[in-house]
Amino acid sequence: MTTPAPPDLLYSETEDDLRAAVRSLLTDRGGPTAALAEAERDRPYDPDLWRSLATGMGTAGLLVPERLGGQGATAREAAVVLEELGRSVAAVPYLTSAVLAVRTLLGCDTARPEVAGPLAALADGGRVGALAVPLPTAPGGAPPETVHGGAGLSGEITSVAGAAGADVLLVPADSGLYAVDTTAPGVTVTPVTPLDLTRPLARVTLTGATATLLAEPDRARGAVADALLTGAGLLASEQLGLAEWCLAETVRYTGGRHQFGRPVGSFQALKHRLAALWLDVVSARATARNAADALATGSPDTAVAVAVAQAHCGEVAVRAAQECLQLHGGIGMTWEHPAHLYLKRAKSDQIALGTPGRHREALARLVDLPGPVG
Repeated sequence: MTTPAPPDLLYSETEDDLRAAVRSLLTDRGGPTAALAEAERDRPYDPDLWRSLATGMGTAGLLVPERLGGQGATAREAAVVLEELGRSVAAVPYLTSAVLAVRTLLGCDTARPEVAGPLAALADGGRVGALAVPLPTAPGGAPPETVHGGAGLSGEITSVAGAAGADVLLVPADSGLYAVDTTAPGVTVTPVTPLDLTRPLARVTLTGATATLLAEPDRARGAVADALLTGAGLLASEQLGLAEWCLAETVRYTGGRHQFGRPVGSFQALKHRLAALWLDVVSARATARNAADALATGSPDTAVAVAVAQAHCGEVAVRAAQECLQLHGGIGMTWEHPAHLYLKRAKSDQIALGTPGRHREALARLVDLPGPVG
């Protein structure tokens, strides 16, 4: 029996170079300050930033093989991009288009032009896609079949992330998986007010909408399940980047804010809180990297790695954002400071693609660990 290789949690030189390039782009575009300004604009995402990130840098096609028009990279590289996007709370549809939508299409028959065409368009950043399932849908949980029909689809899907601003929707229906152009007759995408203003949600209503079949029901279910698992695993990296920014920014602020003639960060109580948060973030980095490596290598323990990462990283991101807001004192409570964006993104991510409790339940089943009786 061959012993599987241990997970590689370290960043490669290529991944470090990619991180530097993405961070430089986001810094040049204003970082969290730009995200704060973008939250006040009436548009789903920053098109100029998305064009630079997706097309200019080629990150939209990282998960797509070169023969299909992508970069031929792995989940490890996509995880690095998501870390940096979490660090800057950038308003771009990377998770929804370059991860969820792309992985769904890769689960279909890519030899068919109906699949290869949209996949290539998403890979080069020319179009934006979204998987039309409610954002809280967890891996292993079948999305509700609220859409029916074949060439003409009818039904409604609520809380779809990335639908506002998308060009194409990948719609699971009772008869299979379909591609629907958002500009086609019978398609209505209604934005709803989200908690996280940097990741818009929408209600999708279909009334006899023209659709292209991508996969029959059995294959469609497998494609959506794989996309949800990949999305949940890589979401942990976004949560990691968010937590790292909150920790670093809080350490910087408490080191420069003085009370009673000394930095507030020198008070023992705050030192203990920040040290405990640092330990949480280090643990989150290990679990997030493990999930990304498992997805990249096709590890048989991928489902376990993803469940562990999501059970831990979601709560760490929220705790880091809460500490960041609180330890910034009065300024942290203002709209002008970006701390509230991080808390809102962290809370939104905590329920996206399954809550931590849902992932703990999945983990218990995967490792055959029975829960308490009675």
